[in-house]
Amino acid sequence: MARPDPVLLEVMKNLYASVPEEMGAALVRSAFSPNITERRDCSCALFDADGTMIAQAAHVPVHLGSTPLSVEVAIREVDFEPGDVVILNDPFRGGTHLPDITAISAVFLDENDAKPSYYVANRAHHADVGGTTPGSMGPTTEIFQEGLRLPPVRLVRRGTMQRDVVELVLANVRTPDERLGDLSAQIAANRTGEARLAELVARYGKRTALRYARELVAYSARRMREALAKIPDGTYRFADALDDDGWDIDESPVDIRVAITIEGKHATVDFTGTDRQGRGNLNANYAITVSAVFYVFRTLLDADLPSNAGCLTPIDIVAPEGTVVNATFPAAVAGGNVETSQRIVDVLYGALAKAVPGRIPAASAGTMNNVVIGGYDPVRARPFTYYETIAGGMGARPEQDGLSAVHTHMTNTLNTPIEALESATPLRVTRYEIRSGSGGDGAQRGGDGVVREIEALAPVSYSVLLERRILAPYGLAGGKSGATGRDWITERGRKQRIAPKTSGQLEPGDRITLETPGGGGHGRPTTTD
Repeated sequence: MARPDPVLLEVMKNLYASVPEEMGAALVRSAFSPNITERRDCSCALFDADGTMIAQAAHVPVHLGSTPLSVEVAIREVDFEPGDVVILNDPFRGGTHLPDITAISAVFLDENDAKPSYYVANRAHHADVGGTTPGSMGPTTEIFQEGLRLPPVRLVRRGTMQRDVVELVLANVRTPDERLGDLSAQIAANRTGEARLAELVARYGKRTALRYARELVAYSARRMREALAKIPDGTYRFADALDDDGWDIDESPVDIRVAITIEGKHATVDFTGTDRQGRGNLNANYAITVSAVFYVFRTLLDADLPSNAGCLTPIDIVAPEGTVVNATFPAAVAGGNVETSQRIVDVLYGALAKAVPGRIPAASAGTMNNVVIGGYDPVRARPFTYYETIAGGMGARPEQDGLSAVHTHMTNTLNTPIEALESATPLRVTRYEIRSGSGGDGAQRGGDGVVREIEALAPVSYSVLLERRILAPYGLAGGKSGATGRDWITERGRKQRIAPKTSGQLEPGDRITLETPGGGGHGRPTTTD
C-alpha cells in the first residue's frame, strides 16, 4: 500500500477531531444540569469498528483514557443495531464511578451493512445516581452503597427510547427530571457524531476515511515511540500517598508506588508495591489507572498530536489486582475516579522528574475538592443536587510559576458560576477568592488555591470528598510544598473543622467553607516574596 498523503493525513486528523468536539458542544448546549451545561463535566470520543479510539475531544482526562474500556465491553456484550444507544456505568465493566454514565452508539453508514463502521461515545457525570447520600459521592464501603449500577443496556433500540429502562433509572435517582434531560442530551450528542461521520465519509469515501483512521493511530504510536526514545533508559521510581482510605481517616496513609522503566522506544509502568484496596471509596479501578497513564505520557508530546489509542501502544501497564490502583468487586470506588486518579498522576510525574527533570512540574493541588449538597428546594418546589469540584493551585513548572485557582490534571472542568448556582439551587455563595500564599515557595512559585464558601438557604445534606488535607503537594528541585487544604462548617455563628471525607446536615444560614491546596514550588527559593 502506498504511503499516506501527509496533507490528507493532517486534514483527516482535524476532521476526525472535530467530530467529538462538536458532540461535546451539542451535549453541553442541550443538557439540563449545571454540572454539564456550566462545568462541562463530560467527554466525547470516536472509535473504529474494533473499538480502537481514533479521536477524542479536549475534555476531561479521567473520562477519556477510560472510555475505550467501556466501549470494548459494550461491543463484546451487545449486538448493536442501527439506531441503538447503549448506556453503562459499572466500574467493573469499563466504567469509572457510578455518576459517570457512558452512552455508546454504533454508526452504520448503510442500514444494509452487517457491522458498524464506527462507534461514538460520550461520558457525562450525573449529579445523582442514587445511593446513600445526595450526589452519590458520600462515604461508602462497598459499591452497592454508591448508587444504581448499570451493565451495558440499551437505552434506545433502533431509534426508540426504551421506557422500561428509562423508568428503572429514574426510579433510583433523587432528581429524575434532570437525569432524563441529561440522558437525552447524551443521545443527541451521539446523533450529532453519527451525522458528522456520515458527511465525512460521503465526502472522502468509506475506504479512504477508514484507512486514514488507522493511519492516525499508527502515527500517534510512532510519535510516542520517538518521545520515549529521547528519555534515558533506566528505571525511575517514586511514591506518594493518599491521606487515608476514605473511611478509616485516622489510620495510615495509603501508599501508591510506581516504577517506570524506559527501554528504547518502549515503557513499562509498574505499580507493584502499591497498598491493597481500602475499606473506603478511594479505590481506583483499572480504567482509572489507564486514564492517568494515558494522560501523563500524552503530555510529553506536542499539543497538536492526535490523541488516540496509538499513544498507549508502546506502553505496558502493570497494576496488581486488589490494590488501590486496580480494585476488585465489590470495592467502593466513588473517590478513586476523582481523588486517587490525581495521586496516580503525582507519582507518575514524580518518577518522570528523575528522568527528564527539565520538563516536569511540581505537584499540583492533587485533589478535585469534591462537594455535594442536596435536598428539597422550597422555592422551586423540587428536589435538587449540586455537585462541584473546586479548583486549586497548579504546581510550578521548571521555568514558570504555577497558575492559581485552576482545575488541574485529571479534571478539566470549569467552575459553576455563582449566578448559575444561585439561580438553580437554594444556596448562596458568600466567599469566592484566591487563597493567597498557599502555593509553595521556589525559584518558580506554585499556584494558589481558592476559598469557596456556600450558605444554605434551606435544610440540606452535604458530603465532601477531599484530599491533600494531611500530606502536602510536593515541590521539586528544592521547591517547597504547597499548603494543605482546610475546611469547616459554620453553624449558628460557630466554626468547626470537618473531616475531609464526611457527610452531614446544614440548616438555613449554616455555611460550608473549603480552602483548597496550593501547588508545589520548583527550584530553590532565591528571595522571600
